[in-house]
Amino acid sequence: MTENPAALTRLLNDIRACRLCAAHLPLGPRPVLIADIRAPILIAGQAPGTKVHESGIPWDDPSGERLRDWLDVPPEVFYDPRYFAIVPQGFCYPGKLDKGGDAPPRPECAATWHPRLIPELRNVALTLAVGQYAHKYYLSSRRKKTLTETVAAYRDYGPALLPLPHPSWRVQGWMKKNDWFEAEVIPHLRARVHTLLDEVM
Repeated sequence: MTENPAALTRLLNDIRACRLCAAHLPLGPRPVLIADIRAPILIAGQAPGTKVHESGIPWDDPSGERLRDWLDVPPEVFYDPRYFAIVPQGFCYPGKLDKGGDAPPRPECAATWHPRLIPELRNVALTLAVGQYAHKYYLSSRRKKTLTETVAAYRDYGPALLPLPHPSWRVQGWMKKNDWFEAEVIPHLRARVHTLLDEVM
């Protein structure tokens, strides 16, 4: 049962009915997000992939499995709106790039909805900025020159924000080259997440 105030409920209804980018979306609009005023942790990702577009469930793919492993939380906790808000930069699948890989999130999405939505998530104590587009939005000029440098400087952004790489299959090679991520950042991430969850469970 949700405890969202009426204003947030109306906003979520408006977001789910959004057709702003319809002409640019190869599979059509299907905004995917979870947002609840009670959540202490915000997962700020990039945009849904095709599997998530099909299911309507955020992070319902191998990337989500890897992210949940990083967090050390089971699906029933990850998808409980009392604990996690899941708000990507783009709410709909943006299509593919000509050279392969998913296109960037549609810029209209964050510009239109995030300034109204994020302030409503007033109990968020930790924002996980997942991937380069989330880094750009949440860190702006505080980003380092590269994603690797930004993630390596994670302590500079705490305790309210933690930058992470995107947990796609491509991150496996990156993690092998940057073994400090698994040795240092993931334990820090898990400790921070579980501290916050313990406070509300």
